[in-house]
Order: sequence, then structure tokens, then C-alpha cells
Amino acid sequence: MKKIFSYLLSPLYLLLFGLTCLVFHPIQIVCRWIGGYQLRKKSVDVMNFILVYGLSILGSRIRFKGFEKLPKGRPFIIVSNHQSTFDIPPIVWGFRKHHPKFVSKIELGKGIPSISYNLRHGGSALIDRKNPRQAVVEIMKLGKHIEKENYSASIFPEGTRTKNGDVKRFQHAGIASLIKYAPSALIVPLVIDGNYELTKNGYYPLSLGVPLTYTVLPVIDPAGRSPKELTEEVEMQIKAELGQ
Repeated sequence: MKKIFSYLLSPLYLLLFGLTCLVFHPIQIVCRWIGGYQLRKKSVDVMNFILVYGLSILGSRIRFKGFEKLPKGRPFIIVSNHQSTFDIPPIVWGFRKHHPKFVSKIELGKGIPSISYNLRHGGSALIDRKNPRQAVVEIMKLGKHIEKENYSASIFPEGTRTKNGDVKRFQHAGIASLIKYAPSALIVPLVIDGNYELTKNGYYPLSLGVPLTYTVLPVIDPAGRSPKELTEEVEMQIKAELGQ
């Protein structure tokens, strides 16, 4: 019976997801034209609120833990595990007060309503994995941007999404570059739990009744620490929170 309902309800959420992206694409453009970055960002926050809590259609229970303890007045480097494409909306919504930007592959900067536009105009780093020099320059720009504005950069150091829910080995190069160009930034470990199970059958059908939890672990001041050591520490903390 549960499988039958998953086939029936998945199209409703996928339709909501698609329509939300389509509707908010021109809204973003108009907001940027009228009110610049700040007004466009508000439209992006609303869009991602809908994308996150719309998952209640599938019976998902959504929890944000630890976000209220985040300090103010410092930029963040958000380091998290990567379970699915649904990881992005909760980061945007959960860290909305901290203006999260992303280190994303350049291919996502085209062709996806709302999402591509936000990546291009929201200050994120679009990197070409086949061009290391270009990637370094983009991450450098992002680091300087969050340092200047006290914003946040979100990075998935596994590089790609997990296929089985197990956290892959974290790579430290991107984190090291961000620390170098945003020296006052704090490291914020973020644990994404449940998004893998939501998409264990692919995008159709989506799984029903999956608890989705997004947990901020205690922040880490990277001053005087090796980026490689920090990356390993965050990896172990996230694995421990997930029972791995």
C-alpha cells in the first residue's frame, strides 16, 4: 500500500517542485531588477521554503537542529555530506540569515529554471572540474566575497553524491582555498540525514514518510589549524552523527 501511495504522491511533489522553479524564475528577475540583491534573495528564500516544506506531501517530517546556536558577525564555511540534489533547499532556507553561496559544477549554471539563475547571480562559484585553474579562481572569488560581506560558502567535500548513504572520504583542497581567502570564517559542520533515503529509488517514486533532519554541529575556528586536519575532523564528526 505504501508503495502505491508513493507512486501517487510523488508526481504531486515533483509537480510542485517544477512549478515553483518555473514561477520563481521571472520573480527573481523582476526582484533583482527592482530591488537588487536583497529583494532577489528574499524571493529565493521563499522559493526554498516551499521546496523544503512541500516534502510534507510525501509525509516527510522535517527538522532543523542547532541553527539557533550559530554565532553572528563571522562568515561561515558550511561543510556537509552530500546525499541528493534535495540537499540544496534546506541549506538555503536553514542558513538564510547567513546568505549561503555554493561551490557548484559549472553545468548547473545553465538550463534549470530559478536554480541556474540563482547560482549565476547569487554569488556562488561555478567551477569547471576539467579546468583546475578556473576552479581555483572561482573559489578565490567566493572566499573573498564571503569574507567581505560576512556571508557563507557551502561546500560538499565528497565531490559527488553518495549512492548508498555512506559518507565518502572528504577532500580538503576546496576547504583550504576558502580558508585562505576568508581567514575570519568559521567552519560549520552540517549533517544531512534522510535525503538519500528519500531518493533511494531515484526521483520516481520518492520514498514516503522519511524523516529529514538537518543538524548543525558545534562550529570550529580554523585559526592555526591545518585544513587537512580540519577536514578529517569534520568528516569524522558527520560520520559519528550518522552512526557511521
